[in-house]
Amino acid sequence: MTRVDFYFNAGGKSDVAMRLAAKAYQSGRHSLLYTGDVALAAEIDAGLWTARQLSFIPHVRCGHPLAARTPVLIGTHPDELASCDVLINLTPEPPACFSRFDRLIEIVTADETDRLQARSRFRFYQERGYALETHDLNRK
Repeated sequence: MTRVDFYFNAGGKSDVAMRLAAKAYQSGRHSLLYTGDVALAAEIDAGLWTARQLSFIPHVRCGHPLAARTPVLIGTHPDELASCDVLINLTPEPPACFSRFDRLIEIVTADETDRLQARSRFRFYQERGYALETHDLNRK
């Protein structure tokens, strides 16, 4: 069964998503940063190219010819990922494909609308019997 983790009190979704994708990559796992938001996808794509503290993270957007051989994808096409290890959801709804992944990560900011949407997703997973873990990013 998919492990579901909520990371809350995030300063920004893209920064946390990039750090978590980097950790997944460093541990040999493939990840999909799931977003249909073109601007957020561009921000993450650029961030993964320029963030020194993350080192180089091989990544492409879904639809790229090298998608099947790249460990980090950005977009909405889970079938292009070589291995269904980690899904990082950056959308307001639970992704239809989430149960195919070993791990689902939800990132929640302090924005009230984002928190309300996250609570709805939390209930959605809980009602379906998924074990939920929460991580407060304000605690060091």
